[in-house]
Parts: sequence; C-alpha cells; structure tokens
Amino acid sequence: MKKYGKWAFYLLLIVIVALIPLYLNRSKSGKYTIQVLTMAMIWAIATLSLNLILGYTGQASLAHGAFLGIGAYAFGIFVERVGINIWPALILASLITAFLGMLVGLPSLRTKGPYFAIVTLCFNVIVFKVFENWTWLSGGLRGQKVTMPSYLEARWARYYVVLGFLILAILIERQIVKSLLGSSFIAIRSNENLSEAVGINSFRTKLLSFTVSCFMVGLAGGLFAMEKGSLDYTITNYMYSFYLLIYLLIGGAATLAGPVVGTVGLYFLLDKIKGIGEWRYFIFGLILIVVIIYFPRGIVGGAKQFWEWAKKKYYRTGEVLE
Repeated sequence: MKKYGKWAFYLLLIVIVALIPLYLNRSKSGKYTIQVLTMAMIWAIATLSLNLILGYTGQASLAHGAFLGIGAYAFGIFVERVGINIWPALILASLITAFLGMLVGLPSLRTKGPYFAIVTLCFNVIVFKVFENWTWLSGGLRGQKVTMPSYLEARWARYYVVLGFLILAILIERQIVKSLLGSSFIAIRSNENLSEAVGINSFRTKLLSFTVSCFMVGLAGGLFAMEKGSLDYTITNYMYSFYLLIYLLIGGAATLAGPVVGTVGLYFLLDKIKGIGEWRYFIFGLILIVVIIYFPRGIVGGAKQFWEWAKKKYYRTGEVLE
C-alpha cells in the first residue's frame, strides 16, 4: 500500500503540472510564465544529465555547457540546413553529442580527482572559442535559426513536449540508478580502487556514464533550440557548466528530485527578481552558501534527512507513550 501511495502522489503531481498551462494560457503574463517554466524544465533535463556523472558516478564534469551547445547546434543544423524532421533531428543531435562525449571521455576519464574537472573545463573553453570564430558553423552574428512546425508554435504545446521529455529523463535515470549498472556507478563514486578490486572496470563504467550523460544533455540542447527558435555561439559558454553544477548542488546531488527542484526553483526565482539587475546573482550566491553550509546534501537530501529524523523521533515517542 505504501508503494501504491507513493506512485499515486507522483501521478497527482504530474496531473497538477500538466494543468498549469490551462490556467496560465488565459493571460499575456501567464503565457510568459509558461515559457519560463518550459526553459526551467529544459535546464532540469541538463542538470539530471550532470547528476548521472557527478552525483552517482562521482566525476565532476565541467563540460556540460559545451555539450548543451553542441546538441542545440546539431539539432538546428539538421533541421535548417539538412532539412530533417525535428524528431529524428532531436535523436541524431543527442547521438552526436553522446559520440563526442565518448571521444572526450576516452582521454579525460583516465585522469582522477580534480584533473578530470580541469580537462573538461578546458574542453568547454575550446568549444566556446571554436563556435565563436568558426562562423560557417555557428552562423556568426546572425546565429542559427531554428524553424518549428506549426503544431509547436503555441507555447503550451512546447511546454507539454518538454514536460514529456523531462518525465522520460527522470524515469530512465531512475531505471539506470536502480539497476546493477547504477550500483557500479555508486561503487566507483564511493571507492574506485575497491570497486576495481571486486571486478568492476572503472574506466569503462565511467565512460558509459559520461556518454549517457552527454546524450541527455544533448537532448536538452535540442529542446533548448526548439524553444528559443534561434541560437548563437554563447550557448556553448562555460558559465553554463557552472550554472548546472550550482543547480545540482542546491537541489541535491545523487537524488532524482534534487536536479528538478533545484533547477526549476532557482530558474523561476531568478526570473522573478530579474528587475533588481545584477543583485539577483548576489542573492543566488547567498542561497548557494546557505545550502552548502546547512544542507550539504542539497534541499531534497536535507528534506529526506529531516524526514528520517522525524520518523525516528515519532516512533521513539510512541514507544515511550505505550
């Protein structure tokens, strides 16, 4: 019964989220809010991808901003220059991002600790400079236009597409984490030397995690291009890698809900306070400091820890009363 109650709660939550556009679509400000929520969910998919390689496998990648841009540009090029339908283009863009991620992972994952983070950050900077200077690829000042079919012109239609992909990304990551492969990821995160001693090929497992992670962030990039309708080289900015890292740390790494809660909550909050200008990043930094000090496991991790503490205290109180 407890299991069914949990799934019933998730189903109710999905229904509520699905009904949001029906309420917001009635006003101009509401339509803008739909766009903000759509972008927040796209970033949540990208944060989920980072969660797989960092949260569960313990490898701090700082190249996901580059892979986000690669996925976005690959999607835009397939749709506009090659003339492929958006759905095959979305899959192809994700596969190309995953393939490039595998190529990057082959040398970089042989390093350990902070060196992997440094190598991936350098790769992100290189990609940014390539897209900035190779105007034949990025489109230069004009950028890359992405034309969507008529049935996706409405904001609420794109909202439901992104929501569907977000739910799919959560379910896939959950299946991975709950599988034997997910146990291997967690074992490497906990103690890589010990995992190798019990027969886990750490390099191959980390490479697989990194490749799947790049596929997911490439998917987020394609959805980003779909929602924006145009791209420029700044989509590959290395700062986006740090944004994803912050979203993950605040929401809670190594949890399924953490990346979604952290990303959607922060993105929506920063949009609401954008009227105060650059001061909003000061607030952003304060939130990060408070969470790191008082909730080292993130908001979701801290909430779970509090819930476990409350249950234990409740049961102890009940035993004493009896």
